[in-house]
Amino acid sequence: MVLPRLKLVASVCELIVSDMIKTFFKRTAKGLCVEASSELKQHYQQQVAEQQLQHDEAQVAALQSLQELLGNLVAVVNYQQRAVVTRRLLPTPIPCRSLYLYGEVGRGKSMLMSLFYEACPFQHKRRVHFNVFMLEVHAFIHEWHQQRHQGSVMQALAKKIRSSILLLCIDEFHVTDIADAMIMERLFSHLFSFGLIVVITSNRHPNDLYQGGLQRAQFLVFTQLLLRVATIVKLEAKADYRQSFPQALAPSYHYPLNVAADDFVRQHYQLCTNFAPLQTGVLDILGRKVVLTAVYDDVALASFDQLCVQALGAVDYLQMVKQFNVIILVGIPKLTANKRNEAKRFMTLIDTLYEHKVKLFCTAEVSAQDIYIEGDGAFEFRRTSSRLIEMQSTAYFHSSS
Repeated sequence: MVLPRLKLVASVCELIVSDMIKTFFKRTAKGLCVEASSELKQHYQQQVAEQQLQHDEAQVAALQSLQELLGNLVAVVNYQQRAVVTRRLLPTPIPCRSLYLYGEVGRGKSMLMSLFYEACPFQHKRRVHFNVFMLEVHAFIHEWHQQRHQGSVMQALAKKIRSSILLLCIDEFHVTDIADAMIMERLFSHLFSFGLIVVITSNRHPNDLYQGGLQRAQFLVFTQLLLRVATIVKLEAKADYRQSFPQALAPSYHYPLNVAADDFVRQHYQLCTNFAPLQTGVLDILGRKVVLTAVYDDVALASFDQLCVQALGAVDYLQMVKQFNVIILVGIPKLTANKRNEAKRFMTLIDTLYEHKVKLFCTAEVSAQDIYIEGDGAFEFRRTSSRLIEMQSTAYFHSSS
């Protein structure tokens, strides 16, 4: 009789201890999620209190979706880092969905992305601008074919990306190129199947991407995939906050193109170079020669034709920002619908300068808002106009110092 009683007591004690351990781990996991989510919201409120941001209910609403994802991610990472035995005592975390945040230009999408990314308390993450991401994709594809590998190049690339990160944050997602459009579904279907979580900011709803593009029907396969795996969040903020930045004391954007514009260019080049003489500069980029009007130290003087009419792209602009901290751009014209290629290059140039905080002085035919208002890609160009306005602000010049 004693032995069965002892076994019964031991079983009861085992159940009690097991329950206590499970309760402990549940509380620990829950506490980590709450802490991470609270931290994200607190950072936003702190920046509002410090007058770095204006409180916006639409931003707070979008922030809640990012908080929920952050909590789920923390739970997943915490769960995966536990030993197999310990995992049996933990509740299985809620599967994470990717997130797609879209809205008009200047509404704070990238700012919310920054808060989210910085609050993620793990190392297996990456944030990248869409242009840079696609450059890397095309480089990988080129190298794969050069080395004559067998199998699926997209699957191989997806495995490579997933091997180092759990979270991929892509800023300024947009598709205007047929080559990029054809890559989307093949690459991202593999990324999602491997468990990568993707957070995207964009100016357009997924259904509105690549409008009027070649073979758009094939691209719609990607948008349907995105709608299945991602939470779609619209940032409903009304104001373009870039337009509210205090302007720098000295103007950095001059229009129209006249004698005063010529004086503006000469004075700013002399000021930035301490009156250095104009000497033509030649950049060697991947075996191609890119001629600039003048180069001195980290200052470049170039015309719109040199940078945006010539067949340059993101890789060229990325090489430029590695060398120059100041660019003086001369003669930005008012672009019409038949200048869509020049408009696209100009968009890429401004994106690159903006992301790397390069100081920009420029002369133009019209105001930043009126450079390209009609034609293919005019909607996306609104982001460029908004950034040009911000790049004239005191805040931007301080950030690029």
